[in-house]
Amino acid sequence: MKMTIKFAKRVASDMMHRGINAIRINSASMEDAEKAITRDDVRKLIKSGGIIAIKAKHNVSARSKVLREKRSEGRRRGMGRRRGTRQARRGISWEKKVRSQRAFLKMLKSMGKIDTSTFNSLYGQIKGNVYANKAALVIHLRDQGIQVSDDEVKKINEEVGKQYK
Repeated sequence: MKMTIKFAKRVASDMMHRGINAIRINSASMEDAEKAITRDDVRKLIKSGGIIAIKAKHNVSARSKVLREKRSEGRRRGMGRRRGTRQARRGISWEKKVRSQRAFLKMLKSMGKIDTSTFNSLYGQIKGNVYANKAALVIHLRDQGIQVSDDEVKKINEEVGKQYK
């Protein structure tokens, strides 16, 4: 049984993760490519070099390459280039911080350490970015007279903190 070259090209493009137009068949292997009826046959042709894929084109701008190298050296990062605060340019994201604090608060409520009204007021403060981190939240809770031991904080952090470190 004789297959067309289209089959070999299609299967080779699938195997090599390239488009059909990027697949080339050597003139010496043309007959073998026509005889190929299984993926194994095409795989053997690829291994032997009868079927090859031309290199992918990359639109690499020389100017952007130079700029990237300069930035890696620390150039072009001065005050005039900066947009946003120092916190915006590095560090933990606000979402991650808030989610960890809210999860901590929910655990305290489920443990019975705080009531609903306290939970709601603290929740609003967390939303308003009052606390820099969970440690600041714990300090505030202790100042309010809520008894939260270090062991309880560790336990909650182990349960909740795995997701939000």
